[in-house]
Amino acid sequence: MRRSKAKKNIITSLILQIVTIICGLILPRLIIKTYGSATNGLINSITQFLSYIALLDSGFGLVVKSLLYKPISEKNDREIKKILHATNKFFSNIAFIFLVYIIILCTIYPLIVKNQFDYLFIISLIIVLSISTISEYFIGITYSIYIQASQENYIISTIQIVTTILNTIISAILIKLNFSIQIVKLITMALFAIRPFLLKEYVKRKYKLNINHKEKSNYIIKQKWDGLAQHIAFVVHSNTDIAILSIFSTMKEVSVYSVYLLIINGIKKLVESFSNGIDASWGDMIAKKEHNNLIDKFELYEYLYHTFSTVIFTCTLLLITPFVHVYTKDITDYNYIRVCFGYIIVMAEFLWAIRLPYSSLVSASGKFKETRNGAIIEAVLNIIISMILVYKFGIIGVAIGTLISMTIRTIEFIIFTSRKVLDRNVTKPFLHLISIIVTTIICYAIFHIIDFKYPNSYISWIKEGVIVSIYVGIIVVITNMIMFRKETKRILNIAARTIKNYINT
Repeated sequence: MRRSKAKKNIITSLILQIVTIICGLILPRLIIKTYGSATNGLINSITQFLSYIALLDSGFGLVVKSLLYKPISEKNDREIKKILHATNKFFSNIAFIFLVYIIILCTIYPLIVKNQFDYLFIISLIIVLSISTISEYFIGITYSIYIQASQENYIISTIQIVTTILNTIISAILIKLNFSIQIVKLITMALFAIRPFLLKEYVKRKYKLNINHKEKSNYIIKQKWDGLAQHIAFVVHSNTDIAILSIFSTMKEVSVYSVYLLIINGIKKLVESFSNGIDASWGDMIAKKEHNNLIDKFELYEYLYHTFSTVIFTCTLLLITPFVHVYTKDITDYNYIRVCFGYIIVMAEFLWAIRLPYSSLVSASGKFKETRNGAIIEAVLNIIISMILVYKFGIIGVAIGTLISMTIRTIEFIIFTSRKVLDRNVTKPFLHLISIIVTTIICYAIFHIIDFKYPNSYISWIKEGVIVSIYVGIIVVITNMIMFRKETKRILNIAARTIKNYINT
């Protein structure tokens, strides 16, 4: 059952990420060409400020998910209902607080960009973009957490695939028909607001869980404030750079950042699809005290995940600016070619990807209190360094702040999970890190020796990408065979058995 759900989660998540990447590239380009770089920057800026509402849930969702693993594995419906009742009540309160936050944002935010856009134009966009967030906290987030804890992420992914495709088609038509950006985004938000209702219906019908937050329950969620630090670090990592650029720079610079981030987020989601729901599997093993099985499965996953993410992110490092060159070649209102920025921000997000297996272990084991100080340090460093460097280096400065804070936090995750969760030597994960660094440097050197030119079309970029992917893949395999012979041999044996069984069936 665990393996079957994991396969479904990975497959649907991978499909979702491919759909998200393709659709995510279509709409921003249409928006920039039709409404301008400044409008695209404004949309991304408002979206980031609205995302700060996630701070209010205090990492509550992560804590709740970790608490659900045991009662779900034991099929303790009574305990599950207690947890979900308390959770639903908490998030309903968050929704009301968010309404107040929107009013405050409508009052203050227009003052930040008062010289770039009309006051009413900004307010209308804020209201429109907040619709899906309100519905999520009012209706869907509790059900979403339960589905994730039940290792059924594929349900969420399937709904997202359908709504994302529909949104892209409808939005593209409206943009081509010259509807206002407010109308385009209103349709988008209304469509996304349907998702929570679908999740609610699924849980009610399959699990017979009808959560009523008015029902009396004295259940107290422990560790929710310990989860706050983890959550702050995530929210800061996801939103600080654009927020700082919004205040200290221009909306056009925000647009540049958002275009690069659009590509990187697509790559992150693609990589993340191979870990979708994996924390629920770790949590199930921990709840059942399968320690040896946990170490064995985690180290195999660690090897595969780092191999895959190294290939993907190294290719992204080398190909992101050439892609932006093609993506924005007929956009003339601002310069989007930022080579140095592209390298730095990709490396920062690469570090995020490297630490993902370890952060999933922390979440699965519920070790929020033990890792909160590292999360606080990461968030503070990111903000301080970015604010200091943005004055002199602009968009590059905020990227450097993210890179430094991510480096420190990733090292802390590696050390903590090895010693406190897996009870193993830290040598192996740091060997992974060294292997990744060596591979990336070699690939970077070859890329510049070959001296690839900026492509003039998507076809030429794809040809260049195929060449880069092949030599990056070869270098990664060779490095793994040298540094991780045992793991490589094991993977090859598993692959051989799988192929043999497939042929024989």
